[in-house]
Amino acid sequence: MSIKLIARELYRLKQEVEKLERQVENAPMGEKAELEDKLRKTRAEKVRLQRMLDGNKEPPAYRLPR
Repeated sequence: MSIKLIARELYRLKQEVEKLERQVENAPMGEKAELEDKLRKTRAEKVRLQRMLDGNKEPPAYRLPR
């Protein structure tokens, strides 16, 4: 997956997390648990993509000057 596609997906997930956070704040008690579960999963996916993007941007250790 290219860096550009990862960055695009990461941006989409950040927007989704913000939207879900607002929904959790305003949700009635019956829907809150379901939304919190979805928010937890979305945050985990966002973190995974962030780590993937950070790993792609760093040069490999064997190419660093001594």
